[in-house]
Amino acid sequence: MNLEQLKAFVEVAELGNFTRAAERLHLAQPSLSRQITALEQDLGTELLHRARLGSTLTVAGESLLPLARRMLADADSVRRELAELAGLQRGRVRLGATPTLCVSLVAEVLTAFHAAHPAIELHISEHGSRHLLEQLGAGELDLALITTSDSATPERFTVAPLLIEELVVISSAGAPPVNGGDSIGLAEVATLPQIVFSPTYDLRATTDTAFRSAGVTPTAVVEGAEMDAVLRFVERGLGVAIVPAMVLIERPGLRAVRLREPTLARTISIARPADIAPTAAVRVLQRTIARTAADLAAAASDTMRLADVDPDALRPSSP
Repeated sequence: MNLEQLKAFVEVAELGNFTRAAERLHLAQPSLSRQITALEQDLGTELLHRARLGSTLTVAGESLLPLARRMLADADSVRRELAELAGLQRGRVRLGATPTLCVSLVAEVLTAFHAAHPAIELHISEHGSRHLLEQLGAGELDLALITTSDSATPERFTVAPLLIEELVVISSAGAPPVNGGDSIGLAEVATLPQIVFSPTYDLRATTDTAFRSAGVTPTAVVEGAEMDAVLRFVERGLGVAIVPAMVLIERPGLRAVRLREPTLARTISIARPADIAPTAAVRVLQRTIARTAADLAAAASDTMRLADVDPDALRPSSP
């Protein structure tokens, strides 16, 4: 039994006529008849009642028809999937990420992905984690890189931790170090002029909570800035900022010192809808994200480490 035989059987079953089925399949009628006969011999049963006015299904044929349709549909799906995987000649991926990740991890990921698969359209949405999850739930994104804790993630999403990243204090490389050591406490940071993020940033909520817990109030010289502006202001020596360690990639104008008592870290997770199977392009991007995160963690093992869950192991679950 082969797929060509099954296709011939389905056409005859649907049209009830060998001549019309042969025309649709672009086959000579004798060739079509031989395929059906060979299929019946392989299965050891008659599938069609042949008559001058047309053909009808036997009981065995009626049982085989839905199975044959499913097998042909699966085969077609496999062909499309393999063709897409082989060259990824088409497709689109909609990726969401927080602003801090867009200037670090996402930039590295998209560079690698586009170099390997230039025909795939990439659409980027840059928002906070809460808004990204709303977009994911509305079907506007395929994947989202978020920093929200697992406990705050609705069940309709499949979420896997990807990277645990330390937060550090950055200052201008052209200015004297903020202190003489290799780490700094929050109380000392609070006395320094700070560039403070917009309240919409997840990072802002994290640092505000940390300062409140330490019983100190930071001295802000600029408040409400976006990530790119924060980094530029710090490079110009306007103040310091608490940022994820990853944003220091290719930023020679910045220096960093680690926090102590307490150290601060965030977990970067990759999320997607739980009830939708990802396309080949989405899966390839997902693997690219995982590999890039691993490379970054290896390059900065003192401030970043991979989380326990590999996002490449994500599987679609039932709705």
